[in-house]
Amino acid sequence: MTSIEYVILEVADPTTADRFYTQALGLGKQVRTRASEAPTTGFRGYTLSLIVSQPANADALIGAAVDAGATVLKPAAKSLWGYGGVVQAPDGTLVTVASSSKKDTGPAVRQVDDLVLQLGSTDVAASKRFYVERGLAVAKSFGSKYVEFDSGPIKLTLNKRRSLAKTAGVSEDGTGSHRIAFGSESGPFTDPDGFAWEHITAAPGDAQPNPQI
Repeated sequence: MTSIEYVILEVADPTTADRFYTQALGLGKQVRTRASEAPTTGFRGYTLSLIVSQPANADALIGAAVDAGATVLKPAAKSLWGYGGVVQAPDGTLVTVASSSKKDTGPAVRQVDDLVLQLGSTDVAASKRFYVERGLAVAKSFGSKYVEFDSGPIKLTLNKRRSLAKTAGVSEDGTGSHRIAFGSESGPFTDPDGFAWEHITAAPGDAQPNPQI
């Protein structure tokens, strides 16, 4: 099965970005960074969505993100589907924090239950076919509007670009680099919207398997 083991964010200041994602959001295993000055403007075509179990956890994560330099784009609030808000990380990445629950059931903890990579696509149906051909299994699909894949540690979804930007509270306009790549055993390839997949390699400090004698 094709899966996403981690995402790589291209940022101007990897030290600051690593501290933000690791210390503030607790995503050290799922989010890596590398230095890049690739030109990019406006909406980069994706969001990182942190799924949590209750509103208090969403508030705790958003508060930690703001304390670490993030900007609030949508204040956390209740909605028809649950509770959540949107922030923009210091490196420019849009991060949504959401819970399907509207009520707290325990004390607040900064715990992320699922990390979802939401891609904005110009043609959801075409992108779906592309990914299915490369081994991704479809978990949910709603016509040409939304697709969710069974993609391992990081859940991948396809959304209409305009709808995804609207949900994040930004204009859909944007040009240049997405400033993101996906680490997978199935790379390398580039999807119809220009999102790049790279073959996974061990990062400095990663544990190496012990040879068996």
